[in-house]
Amino acid sequence: MNGPVLREPVLWLTGQGWFRSVIAEHSIGRKVALRFVAGESLDASMQVARDLNRQRIATMLDHLGENVTSKEQAGAAADNYLQALRRVHQADELDANISVKLTQLGLDLSYDLALENAERVLQEATSRRTLVMIDMESHEYVDATLRAHAELRSRYDHVGLAMQTYLYRTPDDVASLPERSTVRLVKGAYLEPRDVAFPDRADVDRSFARLFATLMARGHTVHVASHDQRMTEGARRYVERHGVDWGRVEFQFLYGIRRDLQAALARHGYPVRVYVPYGDEWYPYLTRRMAERPANMWFFVSQVLRFGGGR
Repeated sequence: MNGPVLREPVLWLTGQGWFRSVIAEHSIGRKVALRFVAGESLDASMQVARDLNRQRIATMLDHLGENVTSKEQAGAAADNYLQALRRVHQADELDANISVKLTQLGLDLSYDLALENAERVLQEATSRRTLVMIDMESHEYVDATLRAHAELRSRYDHVGLAMQTYLYRTPDDVASLPERSTVRLVKGAYLEPRDVAFPDRADVDRSFARLFATLMARGHTVHVASHDQRMTEGARRYVERHGVDWGRVEFQFLYGIRRDLQAALARHGYPVRVYVPYGDEWYPYLTRRMAERPANMWFFVSQVLRFGGGR
């Protein structure tokens, strides 16, 4: 069994302190986590990006972490993004952009603080026309995220955002996007209440397909972020049937998931980009990957049990 029906129990289990200790403090746990996370350093993520670029696969770097509790932490997060941009700019041959989270830039403390830090990042990114994608976090942050994107988009061309197809509200949010926005279309990975998000996978999938077509028809650029081959194949057919410029579409994957599909699409000349997370805050990210696709959790736990005991 897989999909949303198991999301709640998986997130409950991974939220237990004892389970986190077993995984996060176990050497095998960290080793297996590297299937989904590039490493704890920017150097590790840059090496992964170079390796993928050699396979004609572009990347998006994501420094892990959310919900900072001080202005200093928010500033440090912005500094980390700036460092990543500078490293990307120094590597002229590298096709890489970056992803940012507004809660990591101080949104829980102040909207203005998060916007100020996001502007610092975008000012650096603009100098080399590097795209900065704003992550969409849990539903409580959607309004502030949409507002920030609209404000930043009015001043910077190279900024986009993620939108989640499992939220009931997303069609209305799409209708209010600035013209020619760049959207990373995702199904959604947070545990949301049933009055906010579709509980059934089939409804989320239908929403994904409808929203992709709507975004295309409205002239936006869409990053198809799904490991479901039906979604990627449907998007490919739509683009080719409607004569859409491939500059407006790319296929995106999470690092370590569906490497076979990534490679096949790249081999056939389609634009492919892999989301490459790095940093020491990998456990919350990993739990969402487990909840998105519980088979990932069974793989993870089986590896820990297989090698059990050692640290």
